[in-house]
Amino acid sequence: MESGIGETAARAASNVMTSGTMRPERIVGGTCEPPFPVHQGLADSLAAAHVARPHERDATVAHVLGTCAGYAYAESDTVATMMVRLGLEGHACVRIAQRVDAMLIASTAYLVQSQCGRVVILCYRGTEPTNLTNWLGDAEVGSAASSLSLADGGTRVRVHAGFHRNVRATFADVVRELAAAAEGRSLGSPDGRVDHGLEALYVTGHSLGGAMALLFALMISGTSRHRAFASRLRAVYTFGQPMAVDASPGLIPALEPMVFRHVLPRDPVPALPPTAWGRFTHIGQEYRYGLTGWRRAESPVEQLARAREIPRSILNALAPGRRRGFARWSFGEHAPHHYIAALRPGERVTEFGD
Repeated sequence: MESGIGETAARAASNVMTSGTMRPERIVGGTCEPPFPVHQGLADSLAAAHVARPHERDATVAHVLGTCAGYAYAESDTVATMMVRLGLEGHACVRIAQRVDAMLIASTAYLVQSQCGRVVILCYRGTEPTNLTNWLGDAEVGSAASSLSLADGGTRVRVHAGFHRNVRATFADVVRELAAAAEGRSLGSPDGRVDHGLEALYVTGHSLGGAMALLFALMISGTSRHRAFASRLRAVYTFGQPMAVDASPGLIPALEPMVFRHVLPRDPVPALPPTAWGRFTHIGQEYRYGLTGWRRAESPVEQLARAREIPRSILNALAPGRRRGFARWSFGEHAPHHYIAALRPGERVTEFGD
């Protein structure tokens, strides 16, 4: 939906994406076999996840949402292709976007609805490397007046102004689609129906997209107006997410256990914005990647104390390999393909089929 005009990869198109180049073949024992889907019965897995153990990280969910977040930088056809390869055949993929450069708005969201209708993934695009509007919006933290209220006008928390404005730019259209999904309607097909109404909503994003995912969840959590789909929120998974709120841990008790933040060890973005730009913090559960895989951290990443570390981390990404290895931060570690590689279960093929 570009400034209110829709762009949809509908179910008919996504069904076609089960053959040909969408399912590259590999040779196994002298015969050709399609390596996809990466996850068998994915819609059922997503519908069942976070039910018996609602506050425990799910590795399959993390891989699927991390891959979706990485490819959200592409257009609808690519996102739809990757979701088919992961295991959501016959899904609907809807893109909602708005761009107003003068207001530092460059907001893009994808909604992926499973064929059965039980699962919807809302994925926000992160900062585009060549989009100056994105970068300027990331730097506009705002003032103490930049805030949102929790749960029907309750406690107000200060939030990052640039992130918040970009969420609000597409909020009404995203809410409209989620309300339709809750009623059992097919996204991208106004008169179409699915077998089930929405049961499980997942919200995700990489980088800026992760911050927007968190703010969206805050905006709908505990509100009567959005209860029809907000009550179906299973979890928020973010990857390389910067800080977006100025709130003490425990202030948002209903949402925090549902937030799973993923951080690569030398990625500087989760430590942003720097303290000189204002006080911000992380909420939710933080998982860091190391030699033994993803492990829950005892405390969240701390805010970067010195803003000069930002250009240093960018230059370090361009340094020779040996010099790059000694630096505390490297902006190159923030790239979404590094997160996807770290999230993939060892026994699964990649999204490329190898």
